[in-house]
Amino acid sequence: MTLSRFKGGRDWHLASFLRIQSICRQWVSRGRNVKWRKDNIMKDKFEIKDDFYLNGEKMKIISGSIHYFRIVPGYWRDRLEKLKAMGCNTVETYIPWNLHEKEKGVFDFSGRLDIAGFVKTAQELGLWVILRPSPYICAEWEFGGFPYWLLKEDGMRLRCMYGPYIAHVKSYYEKLFQVIAPLQVTEGGPVIMMQVENEYGSYGDDHGYMDYLKQLMIENGCSVPLVTSDGPSRELFDCGKAEGVFQTGNFGSRGEQFFGVIKKIIGDKPLMCMEFWVGWFDSWGGESHQNGDIEGHAKDLDYMLSHGNVNFYMFTGGTNFGFFNGSNYSDKLTPDITSYDYDAPLTEDGQITPKYEAFKKVISKYVSIPQVEFTTKITRKAYGRLEVKRSAGLFQNLGNLSKAHESVTPQLMEKLGQGYGYIMYESQLEPERDIWGIRLLGANDRANIFMDEKPLATLYDRELLEECSFEEKAFKGEKISILVENMGRVNYGPKLECQGKGIGGVLVNGHQHYYWKQYCLPMEDLSGLDFGKTPAQGTPGFYEFTFEAQEAGDTFLDFSGWGKGCAFLNGFHLGRFWEIGPQKRLYIPAPLIRKGENTILLFETEGKAPGAITLCDEPHVG
Repeated sequence: MTLSRFKGGRDWHLASFLRIQSICRQWVSRGRNVKWRKDNIMKDKFEIKDDFYLNGEKMKIISGSIHYFRIVPGYWRDRLEKLKAMGCNTVETYIPWNLHEKEKGVFDFSGRLDIAGFVKTAQELGLWVILRPSPYICAEWEFGGFPYWLLKEDGMRLRCMYGPYIAHVKSYYEKLFQVIAPLQVTEGGPVIMMQVENEYGSYGDDHGYMDYLKQLMIENGCSVPLVTSDGPSRELFDCGKAEGVFQTGNFGSRGEQFFGVIKKIIGDKPLMCMEFWVGWFDSWGGESHQNGDIEGHAKDLDYMLSHGNVNFYMFTGGTNFGFFNGSNYSDKLTPDITSYDYDAPLTEDGQITPKYEAFKKVISKYVSIPQVEFTTKITRKAYGRLEVKRSAGLFQNLGNLSKAHESVTPQLMEKLGQGYGYIMYESQLEPERDIWGIRLLGANDRANIFMDEKPLATLYDRELLEECSFEEKAFKGEKISILVENMGRVNYGPKLECQGKGIGGVLVNGHQHYYWKQYCLPMEDLSGLDFGKTPAQGTPGFYEFTFEAQEAGDTFLDFSGWGKGCAFLNGFHLGRFWEIGPQKRLYIPAPLIRKGENTILLFETEGKAPGAITLCDEPHVG
């Protein structure tokens, strides 16, 4: 049939033909960057019955976790291309409340937080998406994704039907779903599922809360199937369920055993491991970088793909930029390192590993592996040794960085409107009195104590419960200064509600000491630093370095010889460093490096300043 047959009084046939042709082209070009008219969008239908169905045909979900907020946007496409090239058809991500609403009522969905941009990039590559927008995400992320300002309110209770908490969740979801609801398959987007809460069965049993969250998501526009994910046991599945919501399991080994357990619970439904833990995270002070069992994981993957569906946690881990690493607490505090490499199939900086190749081989037994062109040029570069250009002392710059808050008793960070970083407490003492003991009350997580701006003691975690005694050698002093660091709020378990940071009280010689000045140091604006005021030996300070870059490449900051602190590149917060390891180098992605001069700033709390750092072309793996 030729178009000429539609001429002469049949223009409407031509118009109809062209419209149908246009819609078909849009469908064929799915995964390309096509701007569709709303009334022409081809909407898909995803269902969960005895299996997963996409537009009436069975679908095997082979997914990988990529957290957009742990990767610079310039590398989103690269990581997604490599996900597809391994054989995955879906990407999964959490959504962190504490980044999108860092301060109450102030929302940010731009730059590194452009969740819509990330999802649309996945769609351009032909990938489907699973979103996990729970108020709580765990994810080894600061406070499990909760915003710090929840702790401003006395008596705050989390993850249950506590009115003030629920009100905050409701206002957040009303804003969040304006962004993510249009991304669903029912609206022409790639999102096929969303999760209600996260591993709730390991935390509580408030079924009213779970049902409320489910309904809240629906009321705000969620129209795709809802799921939960819990550890693979009847107890956890029973506690974590919501009426009418599909249940999935999280585990990192014994796939056949745990799929069997889940099958007995959910019956005639598809089996899915929502978090197949193919690695693990590292904490400061750990002996070495965690490594997973490639052969064992490949065997489990083979079984799960033959009987169900899987989401790799993680496909690529990324980086805990800034102060947003989480912590765990059992018998002691274990804060996570800056790298979230996770021993994933892709390294922190996106390199393909033997684990990637092993998983790809298994996946190829079940689906055809597509040919994917990697469109992002990535190189590693060593910019060499950098000498300190200038320095600035913390004590000498307190007034330039923060306004003093005065109070009778020391206040916690949250009460002063500060979420992250450090806080300095200062108070005058009676100089004629001998001091034989100092004890901090309600202090978290690490404190450097100074007397007359000279180092006196450093206390960490459970050491903060004990009195710092000087009975054998009493001393006098006029000013006490206490620098407290929030090492990252606990992200898992019953201690979630006890994460206030800073100091609640100070005992000097066994009695309460009053009248304090508090300097909030979130390290968000360091433009006021006066580099004419250098730090005294052994005291906290800032150290500046510069380097020229003719070409930007991924590089790694080796902080050998330095003590503890955090680092910034051109004002971007790269994260924490600590000499105790296991991490010894910080990852710097190329998109953060400018052509020409670049500036690195280190804040060092221990007073260890060897005078130089090195930018290397290899990470350190402890």
